[in-house]
Order: sequence, then C-alpha cells, then structure tokens
Amino acid sequence: MEATSALARSVLRKVAADRPFVLIIDLAAQDIQAAITAASKFLPQAMTYPPIYRKVNPADAPIMMLWAHTDTLPLTTVHDNLDNVFIQALSQVPGVAQASIIGDQKPSIRVQVDPAKLASIGLTLEEVRDSLVKATSNAAKGTIFTPKVGYTISTNDQITQAEAFHNVILAYRDGAALRVRDVGQAVVEASSRYVAGFPNNKPGMLLSIKKLPGANVIDTVELIKAQLPKLAANIPAAMKVETLLDRTVTIRASVHDVEFTLVLTVGLVVMVVLLFLRDFWATFIPSITVPLALLGSFAAMFTLNFSLDNISLMGLTIAVGFVVDDAIVVVENIYRHVEDGVPPFEAALKGAREIAFTVLSISFSLVAVFIPLLLMGGIMGRVFREFALTVTASIAVSALVSLTLAPMLCARFMRPHTDRHGRLYGFVEAGFEAMLAFYRRTLDVVLRHQAIVLGVFFITMALTVVMAIEAPKGFFPSQDTGLISGVSEASQEVSPYEMMRLQQELGAIILRDPDVQGMGSQTGSTDSPNPVIPAALPLCSSRGRSAPRRRGRSSTGCGPSSPRSPAPTCS
Repeated sequence: MEATSALARSVLRKVAADRPFVLIIDLAAQDIQAAITAASKFLPQAMTYPPIYRKVNPADAPIMMLWAHTDTLPLTTVHDNLDNVFIQALSQVPGVAQASIIGDQKPSIRVQVDPAKLASIGLTLEEVRDSLVKATSNAAKGTIFTPKVGYTISTNDQITQAEAFHNVILAYRDGAALRVRDVGQAVVEASSRYVAGFPNNKPGMLLSIKKLPGANVIDTVELIKAQLPKLAANIPAAMKVETLLDRTVTIRASVHDVEFTLVLTVGLVVMVVLLFLRDFWATFIPSITVPLALLGSFAAMFTLNFSLDNISLMGLTIAVGFVVDDAIVVVENIYRHVEDGVPPFEAALKGAREIAFTVLSISFSLVAVFIPLLLMGGIMGRVFREFALTVTASIAVSALVSLTLAPMLCARFMRPHTDRHGRLYGFVEAGFEAMLAFYRRTLDVVLRHQAIVLGVFFITMALTVVMAIEAPKGFFPSQDTGLISGVSEASQEVSPYEMMRLQQELGAIILRDPDVQGMGSQTGSTDSPNPVIPAALPLCSSRGRSAPRRRGRSSTGCGPSSPRSPAPTCS
C-alpha cells in the first residue's frame, strides 16, 4: 500500500504541475479522475475499493471541528453513528469538501485464540485464518438448469456478528469438530488498536470539516450548524456531539473590525471636510459621494464574483480617502465661483468644466498605480488582484459621481456666500487662529536653534534606516486566529499505548491554561503519524493574556502569535 500511495502522489503532483492557478477546480477534478483511471492497472488486485479524490486543499485548516463523546456506549458505536449519520449528511452540505473522523474507531470483529491450545491440538494460526476466510465468504453456490432456464444459487455467507464466529469450525480432531469457542473468542473491537482520539482529553473522536476552494466560509458553517440539531436527533441519547472549533468566530470578528474601521474612516473624512469648509452643503455634497462610490464598488465586486473579505474591505477602507478627493476638488472650485457672486447653476457648469481634466488626471494616475498589481502572477497576484480591482472600481465610480452628481447638487442646493456666520463657524475659526498662533511661536523657537534642529533631523534619518532594517518582514503579518496547532513527538522506542498516555498527560497540561476553550488530539492516524494537537482559544478581546512576542515576528490583533511555533515534545 505504501507503493500505491507513492504512485498516487506522483500522478497528482504531475496533474497539479501541468495546471495553472486559474484552472477551475471541476476541470482539475476531471484530469485527476483520468489519471487515477490510467493508473488503476498498476494497483493491487486485492484492493477492496478503488482510489477516490476530494476537492480539498490538504494545507487548509478545518473550518469547523466537532467532538463526539459518551460515558456508556462503546467507541465503535460512536464511530458508526458519526460515519453513517454525520459524515453522510455533512458531506452533502454546499461548500463542504471533506468531513473526516480523527481518532476513528471503525468497528471490526476480532477473533482471539489461545496459542497454547492451538499448539496442543497441532493447529497453526495460518490454518485458523484460512478457516475463518472460507466461513465468511460471499460466493455463488452452484447452478440449476432447467430445459429452458438456468438459475444461480447465491447466498450471503458473510458473518456480521461476533457471536456467530464462536460456532465456526476450524478443524476436525478425532472425528470431533473444533470450533472457535474451544480455543478462543470473537469480540467487537476497533479495527486498529493504535489509533485514538482525545477531544478535551477524553476518549472520543473528532470530526474535521474542510471547505471547498472558493466556498464562503461563513455561509458553509451556517449551513452546517443548521444541520446539527437534525442529526443529533438521529443518534443515541447517550452520545453527545458538540462544537470544538469554529473558525468563523475570529473571521466574523476580523470582518467586524474592518467594517468599523471603514465607518470610522468615512466619519473622519466628513469631519475634516466640515472643519475646513465650514458650510453644510459644501460638506454634505462631497460626503454623499463616498457611500455612492462604495455602492458602485459593491456592484463591481458582485459582477466580478468577489466576496466581502479582509482583502476587499481593506481596499474599500483605503479607497475612502481617494474617492472623497474628487468631490472636494469639484465642490471647492464651484464654491469659489459662488463666493464671487456667480449664480449657482452657472458656477456649477463653469467650475465642473474647469476642473474636469484635473479630476480625470487624478483618477487615471491612481488607477495606474494599481496596474502592476493587476498584472502580477502567482500567489501574490491572486491575493492582491481582488484588492486592486476593488480600489480601481471605487476610483472610477468616484470620478463619475464627482463630474455628474456633485455639480448638479451644487447647482440645486448651494447658496451665495454671506458675511453672517453661525456659532460653529466662529468656534472653528477661533480654534484655527489659536493653532496658527501656536505654530508661529514654535516656529520662532525652531529658527533660533537651527543647529539643534538640524542635528535632530539627521538623528531621525539614521533611526529611520535602523528601524527599516530591524523591522520584521514577511509575506503576511502573523495574526491571532484563535487556533494553536502543535505536533507531539516521542522517542522511537515508545509504544503506541505509552504514546496515548503521554498524549493525555500533555492534554491535561494544555487544558490547565484558562485561555484554552477546548482542545483535541489524536495518535496513530495513517494521515498524520505524529499526534496533532489543535487548541481553540477565545477572542483576543476576552482573553486574559497572549503569547509573548518573539523577535522577528509581527502580529496584528491583540495578541502576537507565531504561525510556526516549536512542536511540543513528549519524552
């Protein structure tokens, strides 16, 4: 089977290398199926099932993990219910690529015999195995022919209950039948004794769910949560299935933070415009272009099949500062003509005509900045293409609104300037005069100490170079995702049972941390030979403490974290 696995990996690597990043996953799946079909002639004839594939990125972390536990039922029964109820239903949820059991306890019938009794009657283990295989085979028993029709006699002789194996005849000694119950017993146990799962450090199983590439994480998790109560009603009451990890908690918090930043940015832009123009309509008209430009960006994102994620929301946040500039330039030029006594309608036409070329030049210049991002290839290009297109759409819509809607609103609502001003105008003007007086006094001080100021300048430049060299660098900054994954390793001579004990001992240490909401571990899996330990943490805002910052690492959010921390070691 190891050679078969190596052959499959070789075929899949070749298919992946021949396909570009932009390939639709369904087309890639067809190529993989064709490769599996072509390699089927090299596979062992004794394989029970043909190879299968799944549309999932093996490097992706699960979007959701459930844990199943019970105090009274055998773990094999828990596995049966997970496999027949949960796996079958969750695999059909839109957006789910794979639902798999970690620490599986697949039930099987194990025949245990006493070697001493076998030796006393002259029976070998190989003879016992042959007798068991023949007793539970599923094969045709013969054929009956009539003058016109032939009938095949077929019965299923497979044994599915452990008690039935007790009566299986292994051999005849001195004319008497020797049965399984004479030399041993048949019991129902897990197919592998070396596989174990410990959700929250208790014997049980983990259910890992991964999403399809391109599927919306939040929508997929919502659909999964809607199915859980229905599925829980179809399992024994003594079996509990609960949520151990939900990746959308931190995703929702991250999106909420970006949305708050977006709203705050719009508010600050409007406030700055109000402070400097000190006129209601001169402030209202530029500020209305911001939501219109964002709505136009949403329409472009919908057309390009983008979603609201951190990349697109970051683009919209940055675009707010760009889109308001066009309207401010147009409104300020029109307002200047209104102050000179030109009627609002004529001022709108004249001002828009004068400033149109400037607005278009600014917009084209900003769009040109993002052209290199649009032309980038590879992973970097795929990541930042959505960002560049989102900002470009915002700038284009902003230029259109500034040259059409803004002049119309100015002609409709703007009034000639008067010498009478309100209290807000006087308050803001007094603040500007005080700030100007403070600036004049500090400037006099600076000019009287030119040598000191020049020395501070050069020191600042030197520190800037040092900080640029020492600042952490990377593809993306590390961020707190609320999930810690580790791998435990023991010495080579440690037995599987000792590894299970060490795994539980390590789990107990992890659960002592009050900031750990839950954890799961497994050992003995063929997919991951080393025990994997995912630990779920609460949101950083409600966490008592965070991991200490490591040199050379940067982080975002409330707590620094390292994406590749040293693996814990059990010895």
